[in-house]
Amino acid sequence: MTMKPKILNILLVEDSQEDIDLMREALKGSAVLNDVHVAQNGQEAMDYLRDPSTSKPNIVLLDLNMPKKNGRQVLQEIKSDPSLRVIPVIILTTSRSQNDVHECYLHHCNCFIWKPIDLEGFFSVVRKIEDFWFNFVELPAPPAA
Repeated sequence: MTMKPKILNILLVEDSQEDIDLMREALKGSAVLNDVHVAQNGQEAMDYLRDPSTSKPNIVLLDLNMPKKNGRQVLQEIKSDPSLRVIPVIILTTSRSQNDVHECYLHHCNCFIWKPIDLEGFFSVVRKIEDFWFNFVELPAPPAA
């Protein structure tokens, strides 16, 4: 029987400082210990994921609309890299575009979630992500660096 990690490593790829702060606050009360690393654009995320000195995340929370490299490009790079593709990628975005939904699933995102704009809705979504992905799903161990 595989044991769940004692600490869940999360890569949050988000350019909005407000959303970063909200996510950190929402995860504070988590039943699972977590270590959140933040990348504020897609290029920073890929640099982090490809850096052999960093511990790889158990899961990536990815916004779509960011500077330098957008979330669609990051998703494609993660899922086309044999050393990274096992990492679950959750798209968490304000985009309501069905084209974005289709494109993200085409490139093997693990789920696509619309990010609520109100505080209560945002915290509710984070709790549901936590409940499903952190407590129910058996996540793979992070890839070796």
